Amino acid sequence: MKRIYCAGLLFSLVFTACQEKVQEVAKDTATEIKDEVIVHEEYSGTEPTTPEETEFYEPKVPVVNPSSQNGAPSDAIILFDGSGFDNWISAKDSTAAKWHLNDDGSMTVNDKTGDIQTKQNFGDIQLHIEWKSPLPVQREGQNRGNSGIFLNGLYEVQVLDNNDNPTYVNGQVASIYKQHVPLAMASVPTGEWNTYDIIYHAPEFNEEGGKIKSGTMTVIHNGVLVQDHIEIKGTTPYIGWPKNPAHGKGPIILQDHGDDSRVSYRNIWVREL
Repeated sequence: MKRIYCAGLLFSLVFTACQEKVQEVAKDTATEIKDEVIVHEEYSGTEPTTPEETEFYEPKVPVVNPSSQNGAPSDAIILFDGSGFDNWISAKDSTAAKWHLNDDGSMTVNDKTGDIQTKQNFGDIQLHIEWKSPLPVQREGQNRGNSGIFLNGLYEVQVLDNNDNPTYVNGQVASIYKQHVPLAMASVPTGEWNTYDIIYHAPEFNEEGGKIKSGTMTVIHNGVLVQDHIEIKGTTPYIGWPKNPAHGKGPIILQDHGDDSRVSYRNIWVREL
């Protein structure tokens, strides 16, 4: 009995010592992580003593005229300027886009004809797009002036007439649908033209199809920052959790909500980043 007691005591002492060691290591690791700072290696070593040592002239920065294409930058790809649907097809069956082309240089959703998408696929982009909800006002909630802009064909920035029309905030105008609530509601009066300027960086996937880096999005609505470099957590479904299918470049899709929402678009261009 005495030997058993001694063995038990020895085990207890060893176990306690191991616990203390693990706690010390964990504490040290936590301290290291907490104290870790960012160091820019290019600014290490001997510090320059003349201004010329910190000036460089290469690579040359590309020159972009910010408004040479009827208001669009000179390096932009014009997706819609009111002249036709040359850059768009039906998202459903790749036939010709069936939306209404208007005399004022805009296009309007043709109810229940389906979404339209760009013929060209894109990855990282700067997107400019203008839209308006119709007058007279009709219906309420998600059925008033509802459409959507899908980046990569998968990630929706909500288009909605929210003026005096409350709805769930992660589905209101300028939300990343069902994921990110906008920082502000910056809509112009119903029937006037809104602008979205969107910076989109696509997610990255490994060879097995697993997401290794989330996509991001910044949205400026009528000059107001409403989505500040947010993480895209996955697709933006109406029902269920976001999904993360592996993908490369994809189209920009404009939504036909199927409820005669009569949303119009104009002046659409992108810059590939």
